[in-house]
Order: sequence, then C-alpha cells, then structure tokens
Amino acid sequence: MKVFYKVLSWLVALVLPVVIILSVVRLVINPAYLIFEYHTPGFPADPYGFSLQDRLYYGKFAVEYLTNSSGISFLGDLRFPAGVKAPPPTCREMTDCSHLYNDRELQHMLDVKNVVNGAMHVLVISLVVLVVLALWAWIGKWFTLYLKGLQRGGIVTLIVIGLIILFVLVAFNYLFVLFHEIFFKAGTWTFLYSDTLIRLFPERFWQDTFLVVGGLSAVFGLLFFFGAGRILKKKTT
Repeated sequence: MKVFYKVLSWLVALVLPVVIILSVVRLVINPAYLIFEYHTPGFPADPYGFSLQDRLYYGKFAVEYLTNSSGISFLGDLRFPAGVKAPPPTCREMTDCSHLYNDRELQHMLDVKNVVNGAMHVLVISLVVLVVLALWAWIGKWFTLYLKGLQRGGIVTLIVIGLIILFVLVAFNYLFVLFHEIFFKAGTWTFLYSDTLIRLFPERFWQDTFLVVGGLSAVFGLLFFFGAGRILKKKTT
C-alpha cells in the first residue's frame, strides 16, 4: 500500500504544475492585465492609429469575450467610430470596413475561446484531484507523502517554467509558432499587421505575457516548495 501512496504522491507532483500555470493564465485573462501591459516602458505604438485609450477600450472586449458566455457576435458586432474604418490592406478583404474584426479574426477568436474553455475545464479537474488527494492523504495517514508531492510539484513547475522562459528569451518566434501549431489549425492564426488583433496584441504583448505567466508561476512553485518543506520539517521535529 505504501508503494501505491508513493505513486499518488508523484501524481500530486505532476498535477500541481498544471494547476499553478493554468491558474496564472486565468489571472492574466483580465482587462486589468491590459492596463499593466499597455503601460510597460517601450510598448510599441500602433502604426495604424490606435491610441492607448483605443487599445484599452477595444482590448477589454476581446479579453471579456474569452471568459463570458457570449457568442462571437459579442465581437462581430463591434464597429469603428463613425467615420473611421479598417486600414488597408485589411479593408480590401472586408465587405464592410466599419467592422472592427474581419471574418478570419472572428474565427480565430472563436478557436481561442474554445481552447481557453478547455484549459479552464482542465484546471477545475486538476484542482478537484488535488483536493480529493489531500483529503484522502489526511484521512489515510499518508499526508507526509502528499506534502512531498507538493514539494516535487514545486520543483517540476520551476523546471517547466525555466525551459519556457529560456525559449522566450532565446527563440520566442519558434515557441510562439509551436504553441499555435499545437492548439490551432494551420493557416487560421496568421494575420496582417493592419488587422485589429495585431494592432491590439502585437508580438511584444505575447512575449511579455509568456514572461509574466512564467514569472508568476515560478513564484507559486517556490511558495509550494518551501511551504510544503516547512510543514514537513515541523512534522519531523
């Protein structure tokens, strides 16, 4: 039976990084993060005319869409202010240049929402697994092994995040392409620089976001590692 509990301890170690990383991802899918990111030093201006206020206003709709229950019309019905239209060459691809997003962008946002919903389901399931195992460990008298699992999970998180941050700093474009090829169909996630999605969320936005998610996840990984270690030390003294 002890061997079985050790296996469960390693399960804890593998599930914890999923919980940490997806929790941080959910944290940054928030209009407040846009305020932080758009105000970072050196954030590139939109060459087609979006001001900071424009980005904050339109960007919040894109972020809110990913976490609300609305259909794609939530974004599809958005239009530029009267007298303003999508810049070329984006406008030449649209039947109505007053729309904020073209069909390709709307389809991609629908795909992104499906991926986010799937990730949040994984997060909930992972959290339930950790809680159930914690209760089982407490009742079954193998809580020490559970804490060791949390410690290992903290280390696994740091290793995974370390690799991600290394890729972001050394080969971000490769990581960005790989990420999209895993989660989206080929040809559905490339856009013109004049498209609204790129104007609101340029490459710098995603590079910073990967680093923010990595940094915060690393902090939580360290907290679990040292927190579980401290409790273990108290239990053995």
